[in-house]
Formats: sequence, structure tokens, C-alpha cells
Amino acid sequence: MENRMRIMECAKELFYAKGYDAVGVQEIVDRAGITKPTLYYYFGSKLGLLKTLLETKFEEPHAAVRAAAELKEDIRSVLYHMAKAYCDFFERDREFYMLMMALFYSARENEAYQAVKPYVTEFYETVVQAFERASGQLGNMYGRQRQFAIGFIGTLTHYLLLHSEADAGERLEEEKITSLVNQFMYGIFT
Repeated sequence: MENRMRIMECAKELFYAKGYDAVGVQEIVDRAGITKPTLYYYFGSKLGLLKTLLETKFEEPHAAVRAAAELKEDIRSVLYHMAKAYCDFFERDREFYMLMMALFYSARENEAYQAVKPYVTEFYETVVQAFERASGQLGNMYGRQRQFAIGFIGTLTHYLLLHSEADAGERLEEEKITSLVNQFMYGIFT
């Protein structure tokens, strides 16, 4: 594995295990078996390393969610495909998913929160757009697309956070994802 990738993987593991603020550059370079100048050459700083890690790890899952959001299908099917892409992201790299959640739920002034915020916001806007495209199917939403997006993301996020504790290592079955989407849709139509 090349130095750049090894540094990012070691940083991800340490940030996940201890929290971004608790990990120093020296600990990262020791784990990666490199020197500080090597880390600074690739990333400029610990924050630069975090930003590169977020950019690198977030692009593929967000592209899958974005593609699902743009499907020309009924909203239930679109939400299923978005949820499936989101859950696949969780299953491919639970540590990174949990790290993103921890960063997003940190203090708003924290540099780690500022680094992750654009990615979470981009994902949220993708979900809002899916609901906006479905307005013909859902009737007059009275501007509630943003509320629906928050509710949908919240349903998925909390399920995955609790699932990771209760069923560590267990794969999310398609019927569970379908059930989550159906439960969410039931809430919209009642």
C-alpha cells in the first residue's frame, strides 16, 4: 500500500477509535511507519489529512445515493435505492461511517465539524431534491420536502447506529431496508 493511502487508513482507524481531537500527528505517523515531513508532504496538516480522507471516502457512496435519487421511478422505489446505497456505504466501511457521524455531532466550532459539514449537507440536499422531484406523487407537500429529508435521513441514521451496536457484523437484509422505507412512507401518508 502506498504511503498516502496507508496514512489515510491509519488516520481513519485512530480518529474512529479515539476521536479526531484526541489524535496527534505523531501518533498517526508512528502507526503509519512514516515521518512527519511525509505526512505534511501529502496533506499539509492533520486537518488537510482529515479533509482528504473525507473527500476520498465520501465520493463513491454519495455518487450511488445521487444516482438513486435521480431514478425515474416512484418515490418508494427511489427511497429504497437511496437507503440501499446508504446502507451499503455503512456496511463497506463502518468505521468511516461512524467517524463521519461522530464528526457531524461534534461542536459546531470544531474544525472537524467544519470539515465534515459540506459532505453531510450535500447528502441532505440530494435527499431534498429526491422529494422535490416526487412532488407529483406526494401531492402538495406545502414546502415539507426538507422535513421529509430530515425524517428519512434520521430514520436511516438512527437505525444504522443502533444496528451497529445490536447486530455488529450482521448484514442488512433487503427486507429490513424495505421495511424502513415502508415505515417512513406510512408516516408521510398518515
